[in-house]
Amino acid sequence: MKSNYNENYDRLEIIREMETEFNNNNIQFFSALSFHPDPIIRTRSICILADIGGEQAVETISKALMEDGDDLVRHEAAFSLGQLGFTSGINTLSYAVQNDPSIFVRHEAAVALGVIGSEAARHVLVTALSDPSEEVKKSANVALANLDYIRTSKKINKFTRMTGG
Repeated sequence: MKSNYNENYDRLEIIREMETEFNNNNIQFFSALSFHPDPIIRTRSICILADIGGEQAVETISKALMEDGDDLVRHEAAFSLGQLGFTSGINTLSYAVQNDPSIFVRHEAAVALGVIGSEAARHVLVTALSDPSEEVKKSANVALANLDYIRTSKKINKFTRMTGG
């Protein structure tokens, strides 16, 4: 088994390589790293992939949200899907709001649905108002307020995508 020093050293080497590949917009590199054994590498990869991958990244990020064993990685995947803003992320985010064991992830998935701003998420968000967690309920309320604003203003723009509310 590696010591912490060696794990950190290996991590730093990977992060240095990540910087190079980020500058090269290497989507495949970050897609592969999204399933690396180190959760820190996975978390960073998800965020970077969202930045460089566009809608092509939704599938990989959705898989991380559905399958990763680390709450922080799943949280960042939910956040990233919201920031991407593609309706192709709604089904995965909806599933996470309803089923993820982590309050942390359910909260972020609810907010992300508000950021995307699609009426397709309304039913899931209304259902989330009954979540046992106050944080998830509050997040669903924030997201629903954004959906209401989008519906009445008939626009989705940078303002409506800022926080889902």
